[in-house]
Amino acid sequence: MLDARATQPNPTIYLKDYTPPAYLVDSVALTFRLAPKATRVISRIQFRPNPDNVNRDFFLEGEDLKLIWAKIDGEEITPHITDKGLSCAVPDAPFSFEAEVEIAPEDNTALEGLYMSSGMYCTQCEAQGFRKITYYPDRPDVMSTFSVRIEGDLPVLLSNGNPAGAGHGFAEWHDPWPKPAYLFALVAGDLIAHSDQFNTVSGKQVDLNIYVRHGDEGKCAFGMEALKASMRWDETVYGREYDLDIFNIVAVDDFNMGAMENKGLNIFNSSCVLASPETSIDANFETIEAIIAHEYFHNWTGNRITCRDWFQLCLKEGLTVYRDSQFTSDMRSGPVKRIRDVIDLRARQFREDGGPLAHPVRPESFQEINNFYTATVYEKGAELIGMLKTLVGDEAYAKALDLYFERHDGDAATIEDWLKVFEDTTGRDLTQFKRWYSDAGTPRLSVRDDFKDGTYTLTFKQETPPTPGQDSKPPRVIPIALGLLSPNGDEVQATTVLEMTEAEQSFTFEGLGAPPVPSILRGFSAPVILERASTPEERAFLLAHDTDPFNRWEAGAQIARQLRMDMVQNGGAPEGEYLDTLRDIARDASLDPAYRALMLQPPAQEDIAQALHAKGITPDPQAIYDISETIAQTVATHFADTAPRLYAEMDTPAPYSPDAKAAGKRALQARMLGMITRLDGGKTAAAQCASADNMTQHYGALCALLSQEFGADENAAFYQQWKHDRLVMDKWFAAQIAFAAPDKASDAAKRMTHHADFNAKNPNRFRAVFGALAGHHAGFHHISGAGYALLADHLIALDPLNPQTTARMMSAFSSWTLYDAQRQSLAREALERIAAAKGLSPDTTEMVARILAS
Repeated sequence: MLDARATQPNPTIYLKDYTPPAYLVDSVALTFRLAPKATRVISRIQFRPNPDNVNRDFFLEGEDLKLIWAKIDGEEITPHITDKGLSCAVPDAPFSFEAEVEIAPEDNTALEGLYMSSGMYCTQCEAQGFRKITYYPDRPDVMSTFSVRIEGDLPVLLSNGNPAGAGHGFAEWHDPWPKPAYLFALVAGDLIAHSDQFNTVSGKQVDLNIYVRHGDEGKCAFGMEALKASMRWDETVYGREYDLDIFNIVAVDDFNMGAMENKGLNIFNSSCVLASPETSIDANFETIEAIIAHEYFHNWTGNRITCRDWFQLCLKEGLTVYRDSQFTSDMRSGPVKRIRDVIDLRARQFREDGGPLAHPVRPESFQEINNFYTATVYEKGAELIGMLKTLVGDEAYAKALDLYFERHDGDAATIEDWLKVFEDTTGRDLTQFKRWYSDAGTPRLSVRDDFKDGTYTLTFKQETPPTPGQDSKPPRVIPIALGLLSPNGDEVQATTVLEMTEAEQSFTFEGLGAPPVPSILRGFSAPVILERASTPEERAFLLAHDTDPFNRWEAGAQIARQLRMDMVQNGGAPEGEYLDTLRDIARDASLDPAYRALMLQPPAQEDIAQALHAKGITPDPQAIYDISETIAQTVATHFADTAPRLYAEMDTPAPYSPDAKAAGKRALQARMLGMITRLDGGKTAAAQCASADNMTQHYGALCALLSQEFGADENAAFYQQWKHDRLVMDKWFAAQIAFAAPDKASDAAKRMTHHADFNAKNPNRFRAVFGALAGHHAGFHHISGAGYALLADHLIALDPLNPQTTARMMSAFSSWTLYDAQRQSLAREALERIAAAKGLSPDTTEMVARILAS
């Protein structure tokens, strides 16, 4: 077998160099003879020359394959083989290519292609994993029908499409819908199905199955209900009906991603589909609901219409993320969902945009496509869909989507195709809007205002800072949702959308009796950084009176952020008025408890560091941590009477329900418990640990205890009770690090890597430990550099086994240049050690080079 390791990065691929495939594929027939060390894959592929590409060389991608034989039209050939694929002479007419290869799924620790997880065969082919299964033109614009025969002694043998036959030791599947190879899937194992049915809007009955390992069958019910809700929602909101007779989901323990939308056979990381009240927290239920919806929605936005090339990844991912956000907003609280999305966008995508990993939503080039499954492609890509819908309106959006599905069903499409349907349905010219796809970076939107003789003028100025490879950015179209409030809190201008197209642009409002207070960027109508010198009094006014839920939350978040920045620089303490406002919000029964819980959530410590850096101040992670602890203790003391009362009021009766209303009450109760734990020595949290009948309250109480360095007995008892459950153990591993003191976080992570239950080969367990360390701002960036060194050690060790997980964890270092010289020196030392590692994968080589370049 060929060695997958490489010492040089992959060559750079450019969007401008796209050429159509040399040969198209009419049909694919695959036979798998499964064996852990020597699976045989026999392929029969019907090719025809592509008239759109006259310079035709026949080349099939293939990596880590042992070729047994190959034939053209039944005649055996001796092709030219490299570590990247196969080439040979072929007829200038339709022909059949056949080959038999051998692969070793058991040895495939990279979890790409066909591999094994706890005795189960499974696949992951996006983006370029199919080339590790057999020789094929492994690109998304080559689409074909697939017929698959699986031979093996395992009881469950699954592939894409509809069942086409089965017998002792084999199963056959046929997918009638043309698809690219990245959507191919195969699963074989000793599994048990949780089954149900769904009747589509046209009356077709679809069989539904969630396949799991024995013992997990009790964790499927919620996922099944989420799947049916997703199917009904897509019919109702987008008019999209499911198109096969069967829909299967399989839960896999070892998986690099969250889930994969393979046609008719979605493969899920176990953590993203298995749920029960006893083992899952409220956040798990909401995440599972959203991810199941996301992968199901891909059936139309990703499968029936796929992307022409990997530069168009945002076409399927941005649109599908937007659709799953709409779904969650309809299933749960729209305002709460929007706020959480923006918190995540700012924490991940804004950080990406402002650092060495910045890239456009549609990149112009890449070396390793796996490194572009990023927050920019997914989350910012979704924001672009939302902006487009805001600009054209709901009715025009619906018409454009109908035309998109009609025009491009069965196509491998581009961003140009996507924008063209909007231009054709609305008559708008979207040339300027397209800059959102081509230009990296987060625009800064500054604003000044003026009031004279009843006329109020707002003047906006936009500027996007330089990013790697892009120094100058022309103005973009920015939809600015705006409302105006009178001095007494009444709304004198309902939400209206201002369409900014110039570098600087003014908007006027006439007939006002007094200077209004502007509520700008309502609903976060564009992914920009708003820069306005508002006063503390104005922010307090908006917090009290704004009718837009997002901007009311935003006003509170700005107050909380500024308080911490001021205290880091000048010391001091929170004022009584601020503390009273927090208490009033917590007590306000007219507000959704989930919304109140969000209003009380402190800003992330990395957010404070980024804000200080933006002001030209070098952030000190330890100082930010200390100030955060001081404020948290002060708030808890101010809530001494309120917290116990609210804690009791927010209790939810048994049996546990994961619905939004009950989850919101538990979220607010958890905020109160965190305060109480600071005041009562952990007594209430310990009692909740002992009495909780669901994981949300059990784990929440444990975290409250650990955050104050209490709960050693409860921590040990939690482990003993749940050590048999791998997903609960992921939570436990993460908690040991996330709630450690900054000077102990790296030691805690190191201790967890020596734990008997730690397994670096399992992405979930690795992320539980090192994701928690990277997320511990003051711990990872501790002045000793221990966090940098430890992560570097384990990334160097993991890279030969799993380059994808390694490369993605590299993003923990992306903000290293924000800090002082000592921290920068230690971070650079760790990064250079990774870069110098022998045989570093192309995935990690590209990431470390980009980060060091900053």
